Amino acid sequence: MKEHILVVFPHPDDEAFGTAGLLALKTQEGIPITYACATLGEMGRNMGKPFFANRETLPAIRRKELQDACDVLGIKDLRLLGLRDKTLEFEDLENLSNRIEEIINEINPSLVITFYPGYAVHPDHDACGEATINAVHRLPKDRRPPIYCKAFSKDTVKDLGEPDIVFDVSEVFSTKIAAIAAHKSQTEGLIKSLNDKIHDINDEALKWLMEEGYYIYK
Repeated sequence: MKEHILVVFPHPDDEAFGTAGLLALKTQEGIPITYACATLGEMGRNMGKPFFANRETLPAIRRKELQDACDVLGIKDLRLLGLRDKTLEFEDLENLSNRIEEIINEINPSLVITFYPGYAVHPDHDACGEATINAVHRLPKDRRPPIYCKAFSKDTVKDLGEPDIVFDVSEVFSTKIAAIAAHKSQTEGLIKSLNDKIHDINDEALKWLMEEGYYIYK
């Protein structure tokens, strides 16, 4: 089976924080990635630091930032599903699953990455993960790709245990930082803080960025 990764997240920058390292490693290997982003994150609280966006201009800004992050990561197939930020929990599960299933049937992914429903803090994260898993599980068992899930609620380790697989992404650390920085409206303050620590390899924040853990959804 030819490798092809499908990433399904609800917001621009979801791909940068939790998965940018793995995605960069995979694109370096020549593996194509399709990224289905459900919303433009237009209800995001951050407007830049200092402010350069407002509620009216933020959607277009975040769309451009998302494309910039995909360019950094080598993602050539970006799908915008056009749903409204902070409303995914109210979307019909079957309809949202249908949208994702169409992409699955088109690209036949060898791996799917999304959020672990119930363990991803934000209702949009949970709803997106649930719809993605639902879409994958519509396939016959022998055709289902593995699903790598991001989970980071306070009950994650207590309920799910440690991640099933952890990737060392230190070799693409600079690429991951660049992908995070591409989402300038949301991350400028964080990037300034990280730049102050960039030479301290023992800093806990940097260690966290150099490893990515995933739960394999059964």
